[in-house]
Formats: sequence, structure tokens, C-alpha cells
Amino acid sequence: MFVSNIHIKSVLKYIFICFLVTFLFPQLVQSQSREVVALKGDGIYRLLTRYGLSSSEYMDDFIALNKSSLGKNNTLLAGVKYKLPDSAGSGGSAETANSPSKGTGKVVHYDIFGSKYADVEILSNDLKGAVYYLVGGHGGPDPGAVGKYNGYYVYEDEYAYDVTLRLARKLIEQGATVYMITRDKNDGIRDEYSLKADKDEVCYPNLKIPLNQTRRLRQRTDAVNKLYKKHKGSFQRMIAIHVDSRGRGENIDIFFYHDKRSETGEKACKILRNTMEEKYHEHQPNRGYTGTVSSRGLYVVRNTWPTAIFIELGNMNHQRDVKRLVIPDNRQAVANWLTLGLITDYKTNK
Repeated sequence: MFVSNIHIKSVLKYIFICFLVTFLFPQLVQSQSREVVALKGDGIYRLLTRYGLSSSEYMDDFIALNKSSLGKNNTLLAGVKYKLPDSAGSGGSAETANSPSKGTGKVVHYDIFGSKYADVEILSNDLKGAVYYLVGGHGGPDPGAVGKYNGYYVYEDEYAYDVTLRLARKLIEQGATVYMITRDKNDGIRDEYSLKADKDEVCYPNLKIPLNQTRRLRQRTDAVNKLYKKHKGSFQRMIAIHVDSRGRGENIDIFFYHDKRSETGEKACKILRNTMEEKYHEHQPNRGYTGTVSSRGLYVVRNTWPTAIFIELGNMNHQRDVKRLVIPDNRQAVANWLTLGLITDYKTNK
């Protein structure tokens, strides 16, 4: 009887091991090398978001895992299988993928980002104490520069605003206080190539934007300076985002302006420029980068009290520059990389 019990226990142990090997281990392997199929129109940002992964956290890992399967400029190919980074698990929600142990666990709701992106998880306190005033170029009655891509019009104010919104969301994720000075209650972050133009943007807090350029610039400057006084003593930055308009043959990279009187502004711009260059070399090693930093006497740069950073995203009249704007993943990448630079700026200047 004693021998029989030992035999039974051995058999049960064997069955249990077989169960582990057959059912549990494959699931563990699958969770660390999960493959998903890219759909038509997918970019890396959209694919990661669909499976509950933060693009800022997992973008580089995804590219490293799938480098041989990506198209030009790290584009996704429809119908191709791609591996998700290890932390993807079994494709749970954003709450499980972005575990609270990696951040604060706090989620804040902002309607201005649109229904899809309104809930923002605070992933870190890297920018806690920093205050940013983000000014999307033009808006209201002034669309800014106008280009064309694949038969549709590309309006500076719409695309600059979308990048500005994405940057605002990234900064909030890192614990910053952010004010959108140019605001549109309807648009939110948009993942389309063609962004519909409208004229309903307002200036913070809810002021109608005037047609006259001087009045418009003064209105924005006044809004920033009033808030600056409210946060006196804090680390503060004013960031204006535009798209330049030059000759059709002039391909330019993202470049930066600062006030000639501001050493801090020059330093901040150089940090951003260097961060962009590093990321371009990382993701497009043979492309090169020619973005510049210089001073310029622009109204909002000269007259806003916080350290001012003025960003030009490219040339609206050059097709390669416009492509940087129309592809949603490109707009998100710009916001991601600017955020990295601004974190460095904060840590080295606070």
C-alpha cells in the first residue's frame, strides 16, 4: 500500500509538470514575444496605443525589436507581423501596461485633448514644479502658412496646434503644470493626415483672437505674463510652435529661436536642438540633421517674461518637411523628443 502511494504521487507529480510545460510555459513565452499585425494606416504610435503601451516608454524598444521589418523612416507595413516589447503582456488596458509602480498611479482628465486622449496618466515627477506656457502659432482668423500634400491643403495653425497639444500631454505625463495659450475646445489630438481647418481657436482663458497681428501677439503675451506672475518663483518656460514658409526647394530641419538677451533661453534651445539631433541619428542614421539655434527679435520672444523658446517645425513649402507634419506618428515623435529635451533643460537649470 505504501509503495502504491509513492507511485501515485510520482504519477501526479509527472502530470503536474506536463501541465506546466504544456499550458503555462507557452503562455509565458507568448507574453514576452507577442506578435501583432499592423493594419492599414497604422504607425508605431497608433499600434502601441492600441495595445495599451505608452509610445514615449516603448517606442525605442519597439523599433529595436522590429528594425528589419520596418519601412522607410520606421514606418509600419500593413499586414506585417510585429513584436511588441516584453511589457506588452497579453494586450491589456493602458492601466495595466503602464503599471502604477512605474509612475504615480494618478490619472487626470483634460477635455482639451479630445475624448481619445483626455485621460492622462502621470508617469513620473521628472517635471514636477515646472510650468509651461504653450503657444500654437496663428489660429483664429489667421491660418498661418498654407501648403499642399497629396492634393489637400495643409494649414500651419492646425498642425502646429496638434504638435503643441501632444507636447502638452507629454509634459503633463511627466508632472509639469501646462497652460495651453492657444486653445480649441473641439479639435483635441487628431490622428488624421488631413486636419480640417477652422477658425474657432481662442486665447487663454477664452478670448476671441483678433485679426490684427500686433493685437494678436500682444494678447498672447499678456496672457502668458499674467500667469507668470501667478507662478512667480517657479521654473517657467514659454514655448511657441510654428511652421516656417520658405522657397519650395529649401528643405530645413526643426530649428529654434531665443531672445538675444537670454543666456538661459539660448542654453535651453541648444539642449532641444542637440536632443533632436541625437534622435534623428538614432532613428535615421544616414539622414543627418541641420537644425539651428539663433536669436531673433520676435514679438512673443522679446516680450514674454518667462524664458522663451520659439520652434519652427520645417518649411511649409517643401514636401519632405510637410510629410513630417501630416503623418501623425511624426507629430508624436516630435512631441516626444521635445519632451526629452525639456526634461534635460529642467534638470540642468532649475
